[in-house]
Amino acid sequence: MTVRKQKRFGLDIDGTVTDPATFLPYLNEQFQKTLTLEDITDYDLTKSLGITSEEFWKWMEQHEQTIYKQAKKADGVDQVLEEWKQEHELIYITARASHLEEITKNWFEQQNLPFHHIELVGKHDKIEAIRTHEIDIFFEDKHDNAVAIAETFAIPVILMDTPYNRLPTPANVVRINHWTEAKAWVDEWLKRSGF
Repeated sequence: MTVRKQKRFGLDIDGTVTDPATFLPYLNEQFQKTLTLEDITDYDLTKSLGITSEEFWKWMEQHEQTIYKQAKKADGVDQVLEEWKQEHELIYITARASHLEEITKNWFEQQNLPFHHIELVGKHDKIEAIRTHEIDIFFEDKHDNAVAIAETFAIPVILMDTPYNRLPTPANVVRINHWTEAKAWVDEWLKRSGF
């Protein structure tokens, strides 16, 4: 059996690599709201907006390309990923649909963010993609995804803390407030893993 010399880091994009407040200016303008990130206490944005799921997805179809093109990076993410790319594989697994592949890859290139592979699964369930890519650690902002990944694979999942994901988690889901904190935790995990 060959042991890999590098770890495979699986990363969600939206709300993890991008600033979790990315959608708010667009939503506030369209729906005449003044929401801040602290107001978003549920991943389902329709609850904060007071609209139906159909209304939300119709709006999303019209605006998603613009939002994804103009998304801001999460604070500190670029320095951390740049360092990790030297020794580990960075595999992004996102719920974005496949028609957004070019926009997504262009955004990574424009932001100078490293990647080895980007997979757009088109749904929130990332289990099969994580299994296929043999991910060793995952970074996520969606609570139920983090829990499912942690429980299915018994790997560490870094949960980027936001008001919409503050439910209880299993022990191998590690809540982190900033990318520098994520790096510190991962550095310790790598040492414990013999890296």
